[in-house]
Amino acid sequence: MGPAESHLGQLIRHWRTRRQLSQLDLAGEAGVSSRHVSFIETGRAKPSREMVLQLARALDVPLRDRNDLLTAAGFAPVYRATELDAPALAQARRALDFVLKAQEPYPALVLDRHWNVLKVNEGSARVQAYFLDPKAVAELGPPNAMRLMFHPRGFRPSIVNWEATAASLVQWLHRDVAAGFGGDETRRLLKELLAYPDVPRHWQTLDLDASTAPFLPIELSKDGLTLRYFTTLTTLGTPHDITLQELRVESFFPADEATEAASRRLESERIRGAGTT
Repeated sequence: MGPAESHLGQLIRHWRTRRQLSQLDLAGEAGVSSRHVSFIETGRAKPSREMVLQLARALDVPLRDRNDLLTAAGFAPVYRATELDAPALAQARRALDFVLKAQEPYPALVLDRHWNVLKVNEGSARVQAYFLDPKAVAELGPPNAMRLMFHPRGFRPSIVNWEATAASLVQWLHRDVAAGFGGDETRRLLKELLAYPDVPRHWQTLDLDASTAPFLPIELSKDGLTLRYFTTLTTLGTPHDITLQELRVESFFPADEATEAASRRLESERIRGAGTT
């Protein structure tokens, strides 16, 4: 059993365990025999490049990690990780900018797999300017959506339903970690958030019964201004680039007419303020 083959077997077993599949289950999903899956895991069989990709698809392995499987099997990676500002992704950036602009005057953000903020629209910038202290935010480091929600110097003091909102967010992070999507950086982020003051101990573990609803209600209130939103997370459909697969767009929608009106007032005030400078 060669080292590359044994490492591949360990990786296949790792992802199969994450997905809670038996060898028979994986064989059925991939359209091969369970004997062949067993031989690959133990290093007794050397799979072809196509077989590695077939197993990766059956296991729903993220593109970044599919490259690791290919490398372990002795093949070259096939998926690129293009920088978002690279010329090759110009049309993708244009599409993202269109989505952000279409969300106005309500907030929208583009996030990477670690919940780092890559792009925001004007609606998001206005909400941040109203509810956040720029100096405090700068001291927190590069903007991260989860950190801004959880940290005592972020949005947390202004979130009326903070415990319910944060409980859902921490479960999203737990699921990212369990699925292997975020890697070590997301695992470290989760550990950091759970160490913040007054975070309940029962948030330390993944709650399999927690709601997986595709939207999250959040209510912000400060100095007489109250905004009630529900947020959604969307991803690109069938990307073949690692960077694009890992992007998420978080969009905030008004939960009531008062929030619609308040959002438009903030927009008008920002425009008037810009006109006087």
